[in-house]
Amino acid sequence: MSGITVADLYELKETIAAELFRNVTYPWEVLPKIHDFILELGSRLPEDRYEKRGEDIWIARSARVAPTACLNGPLIVDEEAEIRHCAFVRGNAIVGKHAVVGNSTELKNVVLFNNVQVPHYNYVGDSVLGFKSHMGAGSITSNVKSDKTLVVVKGENIRIETGLKKFGAMLGDNVEVGCNSVLNPGTVIGRKSNIYPTSSVRGVIPANSIYKCRTEIAEKE
Repeated sequence: MSGITVADLYELKETIAAELFRNVTYPWEVLPKIHDFILELGSRLPEDRYEKRGEDIWIARSARVAPTACLNGPLIVDEEAEIRHCAFVRGNAIVGKHAVVGNSTELKNVVLFNNVQVPHYNYVGDSVLGFKSHMGAGSITSNVKSDKTLVVVKGENIRIETGLKKFGAMLGDNVEVGCNSVLNPGTVIGRKSNIYPTSSVRGVIPANSIYKCRTEIAEKE
């Protein structure tokens, strides 16, 4: 289906995890595979560029990690990335080159492509964030439905049962999410789209869109 496949959303040369995506159609299919993929990839990372710290944690020697950050594996932090004060990585996370994980941001079961920024008070769980995507301060992914049923991806002429209980958001490359927004379970946002601050987003948002509310989604000129 157009607009929500890996090819529609992501430039795979912009992640160390490109192999993880090559045999799937939809990006959420990688979520159950992140744990094992990190263990396999981490074991073959070059020791001159990546340092193993603790159990199943690989940190690029050029990355900057604040001493107050809490890191749990499996985890890969790629080159020139920055993990700031009081960031909390719960595990199963890949942080791309030049990415920023900021103050009080929490990650769990995620892939952050290169140059992603989640710099202030963000929660990102069971999600994939594409190249140069950015989440404004306080914006979060909600990864479990309130009734605990399985997540369904819904959009115009789209309905896909994912079989997943936990599924936050798939952000395409160059997506901008405004401050204090909530991306509800099963959200898919196309490349180069912008989400207004304090939005509650659900379903599929087309590429090159400006999301103001569910009834007002404008195409960029």
